[in-house]
Amino acid sequence: MRFMIIVKATKDSEAGVMPSQQLLAEMGKFNEELVKAGIMQAGEGLQPSSKGARVRFSGNKRTVVDGPFVETKELIAGYWMWKCKSKAEAIEWVKRCPNPMPGVDSEIEIRQVFEAADFGAEFTPELREREERLRETMEKAKK
Repeated sequence: MRFMIIVKATKDSEAGVMPSQQLLAEMGKFNEELVKAGIMQAGEGLQPSSKGARVRFSGNKRTVVDGPFVETKELIAGYWMWKCKSKAEAIEWVKRCPNPMPGVDSEIEIRQVFEAADFGAEFTPELREREERLRETMEKAKK
């Protein structure tokens, strides 16, 4: 099972406050443990929403809204993609994580990623094959 581990933003992360050298070292060590355990597939910190944009969809109409976005509790400061045996395993790893926002209350959300089988009959063999080709192309592009 794959999980997206979402580090929620805070007022400080939205203000562009960078992590301390100590936190960077602690997170680096934690990431090494994740990689050695075969858990971590990807992970990045995100710039504040002031440097982002949202595109709203209404029928065929698209509206672009530039950041910043005011509802900090809805914003993401970073993420990991993990491969775990279960949600319980993902929870145990998150509990070992250094506090991503020292000095303030913070939150990490765990969300399971859909797999091809989750889509049922609507995800036809042709669509599955197309998806597999896209994934192979992405892997080749990484190299």
